[in-house]
Amino acid sequence: MATITKMTPKVAYDMVQQGKAVLVDVRTTGEAVAERLPDSVFLPFDIVSRERVEAMGGKGKLPVLVCRSGARAADAATALAREMDETAVLDGGMVAWKEAGLPVIEGRKVIPLERQVLIAAGSIVLLFTLLGLLVSPFFFAIPLFVGGGMIFAGVTGVCGMMRVLVMMPWNKVPLCGGECPIRK
Repeated sequence: MATITKMTPKVAYDMVQQGKAVLVDVRTTGEAVAERLPDSVFLPFDIVSRERVEAMGGKGKLPVLVCRSGARAADAATALAREMDETAVLDGGMVAWKEAGLPVIEGRKVIPLERQVLIAAGSIVLLFTLLGLLVSPFFFAIPLFVGGGMIFAGVTGVCGMMRVLVMMPWNKVPLCGGECPIRK
């Protein structure tokens, strides 16, 4: 059975500085764009795997999974523990890291993806409803399509609009901060 350790921010920081651990940020793209930990790698929660952690510079190092408070990181560590002998979770996540006074790299503030979807969907519905009222009833097809897409996203958990928005330049985040081990 794999071991999952809860690690204080100070211990995690020291282990990273000694080259014994790698910080693996499992937060959303928007969170990672807004702020990140120095020397951390970004691997969203749903794609964390041993292979990816090792490819991002974690080979032979203890992966310390990080999220905002520690809950998502614990879930990701449980999944990763099926592939690795030992994983760790940053106890208290980014909140505890900042409270400990450890370094944080401030990024740009981005509206969360969920809100971006609401803004985009609402704008499309409003625009094409007005066009349907003022120009041609054929424009009403677009708000119907968007509404159907939102119902589909709610039922299945798969949102096409979010998949498009995540590819926009303002939502891009590098997988690794600073010097990227893949480029070496």
